[in-house]
Parts: sequence; C-alpha cells; structure tokens
Amino acid sequence: MERTFVLMKPDGVQRGLVGEVIHRFERAGLKLIGLKMVHIDTEFARKHYTEDLEIRRGKKTRDLAVEMISSSPVVVMVLEGVEAISVVRKLVGPTEPKAAPPGTIRGDYSHISYTHADKQAKVVYNVCHASGDEKDAKYEVDLWFSKSELVEYKTVHEYHVF
Repeated sequence: MERTFVLMKPDGVQRGLVGEVIHRFERAGLKLIGLKMVHIDTEFARKHYTEDLEIRRGKKTRDLAVEMISSSPVVVMVLEGVEAISVVRKLVGPTEPKAAPPGTIRGDYSHISYTHADKQAKVVYNVCHASGDEKDAKYEVDLWFSKSELVEYKTVHEYHVF
C-alpha cells in the first residue's frame, strides 16, 4: 500500500474543514494512519517548504508560504491506500484554487487565483497541501511523523475487499 501526506493549512483549520476533508479521504477508501495538530515555527516550516518552492515560484512565495503555515495551528495526516498519492491529488484538486473543478476540496472551499494573490502580496490560501509524488510523500511523512506515530491496523475493506 502507498502512503501519502496531507497538511491542513491554517485557513482550512480555522474554517473548521478538517473533519469534512478527512471524511472525503475515508469515503474514497483511504486509511488514516497518522493524525496530529501542531503549531510549528518558521524553522520547521522551511524544512517543509524547501528551496525547491523558491526555485519554482520565487523567494517571496516561499517566504509567504512559510509565514502562513507557521502563523496558526495546522493538522497533518498520513493516508494509506492503493495509489494513495494520485487519489489524494485528484480529491484535493489543482494547487491554484481558481483552476480546481467543483467537487474537489479546493474547488469547493477556495477560489483565489495566483494573479489575485500576487496583487495582494499574499500566499494562495488553498485549504491543504498534498504530496506531489512518492519522493515528496516519503520526505514529508518522515519530516512530520515518527514511526511510532503511524498506526498499523486493518479496515473493513481490507478484510472483505482487498
């Protein structure tokens, strides 16, 4: 089974969307194996938003993202399932909420565009972050969770379907 990482950003936590988002993942057949609420400092936030973001979107974007996820508590989780990374990415939708179709988490709960955020000198508030690929998922799971914080168990699906 594949594992992936999801971070509910401060806007998602403050709007009370954590339960709804977890519900969507579980309805899709994903298994929650790690979950916690934390308030991180900027040093830890820079480990999450690595220099790769700075290369892709610029220093200002990285600085705003670091400031945003360290400004208020976040909820982080590890999900497990068949092709979990791509399933979660499909459920979450594109990074830019404006491009996210209705029915996705970002399409339903966030509507900002990169252009608007840039004009306002703000980060794009898009409810959550989800690992982009296997390499990112491994890095993020290992960064945010110790092995003892990840729980092994079987769901009813594993007993009767898989």
